[in-house]
Amino acid sequence: MSIPFIDLKTQYRQVEEAVKKGIDGVLEHGAYIMGPEIPELEAKLAEFSQTDFGVGCASGTDALLMALMAQGVGRGDAIFTTPFTFIATAEVVSLLGATPVFVDIDPVTYNIDPDDLRRKISYVRNNRADLKAKGVISVDIFGQPADYDAIEPMVHNSGLFLIVDAAQSFGAVYKGRPVCSIGDMACTSFFPAKPLGCYGDGGMVFCHSEEARTLLHSIRVHGMGLDKYDNDRIGINGRIDSIQAAVLLAKFAIFPGELTKRQEVADRYAALLSSIDGLTPPVIAEGSASAWAQYCVLARDTEHRTECMEKLKEAGVPSVIYYPKPLHLQKAFKSLGYAEGDFPIAENVAGRIFALPMHPYLAAEDQEAVVSPLAG
Repeated sequence: MSIPFIDLKTQYRQVEEAVKKGIDGVLEHGAYIMGPEIPELEAKLAEFSQTDFGVGCASGTDALLMALMAQGVGRGDAIFTTPFTFIATAEVVSLLGATPVFVDIDPVTYNIDPDDLRRKISYVRNNRADLKAKGVISVDIFGQPADYDAIEPMVHNSGLFLIVDAAQSFGAVYKGRPVCSIGDMACTSFFPAKPLGCYGDGGMVFCHSEEARTLLHSIRVHGMGLDKYDNDRIGINGRIDSIQAAVLLAKFAIFPGELTKRQEVADRYAALLSSIDGLTPPVIAEGSASAWAQYCVLARDTEHRTECMEKLKEAGVPSVIYYPKPLHLQKAFKSLGYAEGDFPIAENVAGRIFALPMHPYLAAEDQEAVVSPLAG
């Protein structure tokens, strides 16, 4: 038995003709960077996300970096975020000389805990004269939206900005609102394994004003002004390739249907796992719809997780741990002074969680084969 963790080959068969046509179009016109596919993609994804503008860029990391630069983040600024995420979320904060301030997570959704966020904002303002509370980067982990009814007003009432890290949640919905319409800006990734992925790297920033879009356009191309040799500010080389945009346009045509299929796969997993003792399937908050970037289950403890993953391996089923070491314990952030025990929920989840194969083309019989070793 061979069950792929993410099945991009089957997906390609659905879009092969459109992808080849799009790439041929780029090869024909020769505008390999920032060609006509980029504004078309930006407009379509902004409309889908019910926001005013999208600004395509070279990666999800660049999207976060550009959004922070547009907010004027720099040395002495405190940016609050979760330690239970991929390093890019906090890495971009440090790259700008600002300080990531970590906030523990909710034990059910694994997203940033609004109550702990409130405590951390208060702590920085009352106890850290060296830092200025500046903004928040929420993360929609595994595709599930964070608790924005609690987070968004708290952040704005505190005079901070909110950036939504939707790298895993493009296509997710929070109480009728697409996640990329929430916050001051939202950022997503088009890494191949994402719900909407290209065949390389790519990303996008979503924003709500022409002023913000103009600023992001400038940052994306070395701080360019009216002319490419007229530089108004320090920027980056964050442009997206036309070929990647062409791929995304082809794949976006089937994306709404794939979201429906992902939900069907998640529902089947939930039913299959419901009778297995010691495993906790993901719980989606009421009013939310996940993009199901991953399907992660929680084992009783670390030893139980190891046992489960060994059983899957013996059966030829791949599994992955997202994320085995929270960011506050990573060597890269050692200078922040955090220690084991500082974020007990994030540490507990990191020691128990593991992901099962997840993609829109996962057949019911294959899901039964995935879950069967876990029932023994």
